[in-house]
Amino acid sequence: MAKDPDGFQEFATTRGASLFRTARLLCNDWHLAEDLVQTTLGKLYASWRRAQRADNTEAYARKVLMRTYLSHMRKRSNRETPRDQMPDTAATGGDQELRMTLLDVLARLSAQDRAVLVLRYWEDQSVEEVASLLRLSSGAVRNRSMRALDRLRAEFGEELKTLHR
Repeated sequence: MAKDPDGFQEFATTRGASLFRTARLLCNDWHLAEDLVQTTLGKLYASWRRAQRADNTEAYARKVLMRTYLSHMRKRSNRETPRDQMPDTAATGGDQELRMTLLDVLARLSAQDRAVLVLRYWEDQSVEEVASLLRLSSGAVRNRSMRALDRLRAEFGEELKTLHR
């Protein structure tokens, strides 16, 4: 294995799984999440010197991932949403049906609403950090977050009723 004097390989190895989890939540597609992470890492590698100068390299990488995801979702040819598919991994306990329902309901939100919810509640980012990442005002982030959560609760509530019958 070649020596990695700049630290990119170490960063990609240690943070790749975290980036993948975030991408998986955003797009609800295992393979697309892998593609988004690979594209993100490619972009990071190309601008690694600039990324290293950032105050927080992980936040920089997350910003690149978010922008890559949103760019991908803006393309009309990428509006596919797979349905009726088997999960890529075996169940490891817990309520898998409930989790799959949550992912399905989350996938019904717009790309930007999903990004706001994932950043705010999965990545535990502040309103200001999310606003900066997504190039929105703080008020717009709060508004999108509130509306997306209301929609998520409404749709998830209906899904829960059908699960427990």
